Amino acid sequence: MNVFKWLFSKEIDFYKLLEEQSKLTLQGVCALEKYMMTGNIEDGHEVNKLEKIADRKREALVNELDKTFITPFDREDIFQLSKAIDDILDYSDTTVKEMEMYKLKPTEEILEIVTVIKISTEFIHKSVCNLNKNKKEGMKQALKAKKYENEVENLYRKNLAKLFEEEDVKYILKMREIFRHLSNCADKIDLAGDILGHIYVKMM
Repeated sequence: MNVFKWLFSKEIDFYKLLEEQSKLTLQGVCALEKYMMTGNIEDGHEVNKLEKIADRKREALVNELDKTFITPFDREDIFQLSKAIDDILDYSDTTVKEMEMYKLKPTEEILEIVTVIKISTEFIHKSVCNLNKNKKEGMKQALKAKKYENEVENLYRKNLAKLFEEEDVKYILKMREIFRHLSNCADKIDLAGDILGHIYVKMM
């Protein structure tokens, strides 16, 4: 693409692209919660399927970002927000894959953490949807997502301590990896909340 075409290329709706990506991430986390409720690996595979679809959505967003001169807000913020949202689903995906690999069944403790992750992901999605609508509400939703992320970390520490009361060392090591993936997932929610807050501050 030459410079003239780049400068005057058609405007891309990055708000819509981010909304679509965050919706896929929320669907993936909801599928993760369902898997933790049912223990049915087919429900887990739904997470894997949605992660692949979301990867293609992010790839399309990045391609458009590379080709577009005018963006609704800072292109670096768009890129970083998209990446953080993608990482939330990536860690949900690896959680399912490792549970299958280690032949682990969902537990009440894992479900408790995943449910809070789902709630915080819902707030991330709502905040993304408000980027070009209600900015004050969008900021509140980003802050709520971060608040619930703190709850995930508290549950992570509590359940990790409980895990080490088990006698089966192999089970402890396997479950610790699952808890770690969920903690990393929560970290990405926190990061997405930070990025959204940063965007909203610049918009207001």
